[in-house]
Amino acid sequence: MPGEYFYVYNRGAFNQNIFKEHADWKRFLFSVLYSQSPTQMKNIQRHVKTFSASEGFEVSGEDTESVLENRFVELTAFCLMPNHFHLLIKETEENGIPHYMQRIANGYTKYFNTKYGTNGRIFQGPYQIVHVKNSHQLLYLSAYIHQKPRELKAWKGKEFEYPWSSLQDLTEANRWGGLLEADIIAEQFEAEPDSNYADFVRTSRAKDFEKEIPELIL
Repeated sequence: MPGEYFYVYNRGAFNQNIFKEHADWKRFLFSVLYSQSPTQMKNIQRHVKTFSASEGFEVSGEDTESVLENRFVELTAFCLMPNHFHLLIKETEENGIPHYMQRIANGYTKYFNTKYGTNGRIFQGPYQIVHVKNSHQLLYLSAYIHQKPRELKAWKGKEFEYPWSSLQDLTEANRWGGLLEADIIAEQFEAEPDSNYADFVRTSRAKDFEKEIPELIL
């Protein structure tokens, strides 16, 4: 449904980790960002090697602009975890999300199997998708996603430093420019100068998510 937002997530097959090395995290994140259009990126591995946790990937403005001009989805928020991932996406063209998710899954599966000499599926099955009904629900879903790193012992209480989520992009500088369209989240705090998104993420509780998004399986 063009113009609508969706929460999309999936896990590794048999709940196994989908990333074995640091390079795998970077490769998957690159796909999440640059698969928003049918544009075929060249020299992907060269781009992936340029990743900086604070500044993102070094990609030419021309290549990035090509993605932005032709995309069928807009990425709003994301969080990658060792054995699963979470995305908030706005569909901008009919069947945009299926095309986007197919590009991510097929590209990463081919990369993973080639690199590790394996054969077969990486993800447990079709991705799961939840329609986001309103901006209020979108806000709570984004907080739910951005709190996920707390589940990792090494990152407990450090979710604002986690490089594989968009939290720092919403609370500090956006590393991705137009590839991450998160204004709809930030705008919800403009009318309340004493509140901000960072505090909202810090203080939101599981009970809040259960109340606002009852169909969400926590």
